[in-house]
Amino acid sequence: LVGPLSFQISKILTMKTPESVLKKQATQSKIAKDRDAAKKAADDKAAKDVGVWKANAKKYEEEYAAAEKAAVDNRRQAKAQGGFYVPAEPKVALVIRIRGTIGVSPKAKKVMRLFRLRQLHNATFVRLNEATIRMLRLIEPYVTYGYPSRPTIEKLVYKRGFGKLNNQRIPIADNSVIEKGLGSVGITCAADLIHELVTVGDNFKAANNFLWPFKLNSPKGGFSRKTKLLHFMEGGEAGARGEEINKLVKKMI
Repeated sequence: LVGPLSFQISKILTMKTPESVLKKQATQSKIAKDRDAAKKAADDKAAKDVGVWKANAKKYEEEYAAAEKAAVDNRRQAKAQGGFYVPAEPKVALVIRIRGTIGVSPKAKKVMRLFRLRQLHNATFVRLNEATIRMLRLIEPYVTYGYPSRPTIEKLVYKRGFGKLNNQRIPIADNSVIEKGLGSVGITCAADLIHELVTVGDNFKAANNFLWPFKLNSPKGGFSRKTKLLHFMEGGEAGARGEEINKLVKKMI
């Protein structure tokens, strides 16, 4: 090639790439490498976390099975010796609000705010001690409460569980929500959270405060106006109902 065309081709071939273009290419390359490295680190962490979560769940299942077996063995031993086996006092109660705000005394309103029972059919867990038992007796006409079983706690967390992150109500769709809210206290998955609630561990307060109050449905068949005003022991709905709370929760989930 000769003439003006060959001169233009040689000029194009020898032309330098603009510095701005080179900088942009370097920046994009760096961003792509960082993105790939972050993705690989996230995948490695996720794989590691899954292994830890499975190991924790298996450990807790073995712990629950051993506790149930010990209770059965103690009951059988007591019966063989002609005595009675008295299980340990429950450590946690599930409190459900069954009445509205009309006619509620200021003191009862204050207690229900402390228990985060601000709406009808809200439910929360409460650690049982002398002070909380007194407060529960004060609000008995407006709530019903009892001792939830482990399956009931699991159903509430899995089906109606919402966490509180930055004062927002976030559904517990996966373990990352729990890890963000409670990772600082060593609770990173649903199995950890349920174990803390069942056993009322050292971090029960943090775990309970992380959970948004459960919003339950009206029970199948509903409450009658008459029975709602009566105590459970009188054939009504209010007050303490022991382990019968599990049947009520099953109707309200």
